[in-house]
Amino acid sequence: MKQISKRARVLTGGAALVALGAGAFGAVSANAATPAAAPAAVVKADAKNKNTFDSTHLTIEAATKAAQATLDAAKKENQRVSVAVVDRNGNTILTMRGDGAGPQSYEAAQKKAFTAVSWNAPTSELVKRLTNAPTLKDIPGTLFLGGGAPVTAKGAPIAGIGVAGAPSGDLDEKFAQAGVASLAK
Repeated sequence: MKQISKRARVLTGGAALVALGAGAFGAVSANAATPAAAPAAVVKADAKNKNTFDSTHLTIEAATKAAQATLDAAKKENQRVSVAVVDRNGNTILTMRGDGAGPQSYEAAQKKAFTAVSWNAPTSELVKRLTNAPTLKDIPGTLFLGGGAPVTAKGAPIAGIGVAGAPSGDLDEKFAQAGVASLAK
């Protein structure tokens, strides 16, 4: 049997180590690219022990109905507005910009809706509270101008409707209230 030189053995061993290392790296890389699914957390909620609660939310159909009723009320008075409907948590369900509504009205409608649901009060009423608590207006995402109306179920706020674009907050709020009223029909 022929003996392999020391240099050849070192080179062959090095090449083998490189090949093994590359294979191991590839396997680790493949695993890193496709992580295994994390096991699902098992939470046992027991309503009798009061560690759960029910919450009421508007459906997208109801939100759309309210928004359309709002736009229709504004159109009857030749007003060009935007309307936003937010859920109990202030998340936007939908926003509709009426034909010819100004670019500022879209965001203002969302903020008015958020403000109305956050305090479960029409925004025109909340404007009055600013005299006693002027820093209320500094809360992010709020807008203390007339035009927001809360939607309630069983006395609790479940949504907010905000309107912006009419010449006054009183008109904006009148249209928002038309959207709220449409949900009672």
